[in-house]
Amino acid sequence: MEIYAFIVLSVLAIGSALGMILNKNTVNSALFLVLHLISLAGIYLLLKAQFLAIVQIIVYAGAIMVLFLFVIMLLNVADEPSLFDRFRVGYFLAFLLGVAVLGQIVYSVAGVAGILPQISPEMERIGTVEAVGDVLFTEYLMPFEMTAILLTAAVVGALMVAQFKSGKVSRA
Repeated sequence: MEIYAFIVLSVLAIGSALGMILNKNTVNSALFLVLHLISLAGIYLLLKAQFLAIVQIIVYAGAIMVLFLFVIMLLNVADEPSLFDRFRVGYFLAFLLGVAVLGQIVYSVAGVAGILPQISPEMERIGTVEAVGDVLFTEYLMPFEMTAILLTAAVVGALMVAQFKSGKVSRA
């Protein structure tokens, strides 16, 4: 079951990456990039790296892509003709399906031949939220707290600068 999910997610990642590169419309390219980032998060989930998957969705697909879309909308880039007009979509989909079938055949032959590596039980724990939390709050507690204090000071400083420039600071 996991291998089929991996094949679907990897084909989706490759297809969305190609769609992002080949599309001349910048908004559609940004949306293809969001689809690519979400498919990568799915691959992270298959690798049992839940923390990386959530960070991938929240930080990259959420925050950074919103910034990209704001910049694209503010620049008001004119539409250009798409490169898909020269390609036939059916041939492209047939190529992707052929790659998926070939990958399945190679994986099946490697599984029967015993070439595939075995995953150790301790590797299943690496990358989980529990493992990241254990390391973060034991070995790296002091840098974590210092980062929290630094970010809090930066937010307070930014608020003070913003209030000072708007003239709302009362001089007592």
